Amino acid sequence: MRILRSRSFRASVSDSNYHFNVGFRRFVTSCRAVVLPRFGGPEVLELRPNVNVPDLKPHEVLVRTRAVSINPLDTRMRSGYGRSIFEPLLPLILGRDVSGEVAAVGDSVRGLSVGQEVFGALHPTAVRGTYADYAILSDEELAPKPASVTHVEASVIPFAALTAWRALKSTARIAEGQRVLVVGGGGAVGLAAIQISVAKGCHVTTTCGKQSIDRVLAAGAEQAVDYTAEDIEFVIKGKFDAVLDTIGGPETERISINFLKRGGHYMTLQGEAASLTDRYGIAFGLPVATAVLLKKQNQYRCSHGIEYWWTYMRADSEGLFEIQKLSEAGKLNIPVEKTFSITQVIEAHEAKEKKQIHGKVVLKFD
Repeated sequence: MRILRSRSFRASVSDSNYHFNVGFRRFVTSCRAVVLPRFGGPEVLELRPNVNVPDLKPHEVLVRTRAVSINPLDTRMRSGYGRSIFEPLLPLILGRDVSGEVAAVGDSVRGLSVGQEVFGALHPTAVRGTYADYAILSDEELAPKPASVTHVEASVIPFAALTAWRALKSTARIAEGQRVLVVGGGGAVGLAAIQISVAKGCHVTTTCGKQSIDRVLAAGAEQAVDYTAEDIEFVIKGKFDAVLDTIGGPETERISINFLKRGGHYMTLQGEAASLTDRYGIAFGLPVATAVLLKKQNQYRCSHGIEYWWTYMRADSEGLFEIQKLSEAGKLNIPVEKTFSITQVIEAHEAKEKKQIHGKVVLKFD
């Protein structure tokens, strides 16, 4: 790791190896990072000792990483998902979630201070991810870490919770007393969606595997249906104001939409924008994806009177602060199943790839 004097940033970091003083205004210029040089299996990941740390822009924050979670997006990107976007930018750094301490801030950052514990998540298309000793995020992508949780526990919350938040609060605008159906409630996004809906005063039904029944009921779901053993079309009764589908697929989509009231919202995490762009290239794929989405939206407005959306995570500073409050109050929790050192990143990805670990996996930085 290299450090350099600068007048452009306010910085103060101390750890087991380095100490930077405020008066000297030093900042990190290189650090360890897990690099993806090409698409492939877990074996393509490389932990490099001296990866460049770019200069901070005015609204950016340098975070000393303590823990990052492995999201499905990470393993999919590693395998080539989003190839049309990311291949020209290789090598890149994976990772979206982060929990750590503020090491330095850009000149325009006012809400965060050096040494403060923070957590947050990058946008899905970010090229320099968080699998690094030092991550860079905008000030809108970070919030104070909930004091009641550890860095490991905090690192699994932002990306999943913001994905659910955007669907339920920004798109469907759920309100107290409404009914919400979460398809696939056992995963991180599903669990976050259940807890966000319950905190809003909604009545939640969810589908999940047998191993997740107790967990989703503890999260606040009023009904949990084991989709592997029960016919959800027969077991689930009544209509819903919003459906968040974390599974996707034509059959799941058909069933979910038939559960909606007129005026309700169907939101799926399995939108076709990335796959169509990969198939046809950005220039042709994005217009095709837009046309497909518009066709479905018009189709379902006419046939069912509902709103249809592909939903993705995006930075939302207001949402992240509300998520922080829910977590601090013990109303939003995503369990961590296993923790690996960053030096074991290949083993961690292999375990997720082989489905040896179904819950959240975290990479710790020593």
